[in-house]
Amino acid sequence: MRSVLFLLTTLIVMGLAFWAYRENYSTQSAITEMADVQRQIGGLREDLIVLRAEWAFLNRPERLRELVNLNFDKLKLVPFGADQFVDVGQVTFPSPQAAPAASGSDAMPVERPAWYPPRRPQESTP
Repeated sequence: MRSVLFLLTTLIVMGLAFWAYRENYSTQSAITEMADVQRQIGGLREDLIVLRAEWAFLNRPERLRELVNLNFDKLKLVPFGADQFVDVGQVTFPSPQAAPAASGSDAMPVERPAWYPPRRPQESTP
């Protein structure tokens, strides 16, 4: 009986040693993976800092002003004026009824800025 108890105890100790060995290696693997992820996070933060610096450089007001002047014919961008801001009560909102179809004369007129080119008349098809 005593030899069976010693054999059973030895098997239990060996099983626990095997389990502890596996847990040690899985823990080391998780620590290595976490270090790799932390290294990637650090690299991405550095990339983000560089991208923010590039964004700030590209959004300098003098550079944007120069681009607006170069592309004025295409974009027709002009500075804001005080007459472009109105009180919310002055804005005409569409009625809550069903929106009219966007065909021909049923379409609601769209207000355009004063500098915007006029809309060309629609040609009717026979």
